Amino acid sequence: MLFFHINVALACLYVLVRHVRYLAWPRWAKISFGVLLLIGSQHHLYSRIAFGSMFLPEFPQPIVVAINVAFGVIFFLVWFQLAYDLIGLLLRWVILRRKQHPPKILRTVMSFAAIALACFGVAEGMRVPDVKEMDVTIRDLPDAFDGYRIVQLTDLHISKLYERPWVVEVVEKTNALEPDLIVITGDLIDGELPLRYDDVQPLVDLSARDGIITIPGNHEYYFGYENWMRHYGGLNMLTLENDHIVLDRDGGQLTIAGVTDLRAGNTDRPEPDVAKALEGRPEGAPVILLDHQPKMARDAAPLGVDLQLSGHTHGGMVWGFDNIVAMLNGGFVSGMYDIEDMQLYVNNGTAQWPGFAIRVGVPAELTVITLRKG
Repeated sequence: MLFFHINVALACLYVLVRHVRYLAWPRWAKISFGVLLLIGSQHHLYSRIAFGSMFLPEFPQPIVVAINVAFGVIFFLVWFQLAYDLIGLLLRWVILRRKQHPPKILRTVMSFAAIALACFGVAEGMRVPDVKEMDVTIRDLPDAFDGYRIVQLTDLHISKLYERPWVVEVVEKTNALEPDLIVITGDLIDGELPLRYDDVQPLVDLSARDGIITIPGNHEYYFGYENWMRHYGGLNMLTLENDHIVLDRDGGQLTIAGVTDLRAGNTDRPEPDVAKALEGRPEGAPVILLDHQPKMARDAAPLGVDLQLSGHTHGGMVWGFDNIVAMLNGGFVSGMYDIEDMQLYVNNGTAQWPGFAIRVGVPAELTVITLRKG
């Protein structure tokens, strides 16, 4: 975590020294802007000091929104200023071979563009997502499951940013789809159970013919894992931890398996084990695997999994930044991938981590997956 805080501080310092310092603004305006960016850059550290975890910004919602906007401005200005510096260097020493002075107004344009993008990105990150519908063809799918509708929710991150009214709206929108099954692929919450108790209660109203299945994500391990696993059961959810269930319909069978998260290895709890999750499954029944992180998908493919549903990446959050996020997740970031005989779907997420709640060009999803025989 120290490495993260240092990198964020260095990024902010770069913006202050290379951008804010040279703005054609009054001195007081530059100082004010710089101070706001500096405060926003360290909001993860404030959360860690005040609430014990950088993953828990337990400030009032307007403050969480404001610090996310400030953090977003830094994020965009880093990329803008890097491009400015690299293009300037190219013009000065490679093409024109003399020193050039870009118009002073350009830095002001960059600043206001970063502010506009950050405000738009946070607004996009906070809204209840649109419904995304897709068909997935599964080999040897029983006739009884042809047309079977699964709603995938993932990365809800219920927190100060996504409170009870937001959760109620997600539940209502999900139930209106009349799914056969609802799966929630991890990171439901940010915060200990007493802090989030009221906010998560609307999830008890989720309704599907074959129930609601969930698995842990990495964030469950930050905030009282055992308490949350028990509480999910009280919300009428079945939690799969390296286990599976078999759905029967008119003589046909479908296996739904779920594993723990890679974070478990750091907490002396059972690590994800696909082979164990599939032990005793009926031969010939197609397998849908729920795994919060997509990076181990290549290990699941040879074990007979037909479709893996994951989240975690938030789709990369910002168009262009998704390539970096993919590198950290085994090359997977958003959408459908074919891995040997297995399909992997990486969901963009229903919400966002409140420590970086920005979406630009990468919309959130409330995803309906209709199974088709093929």
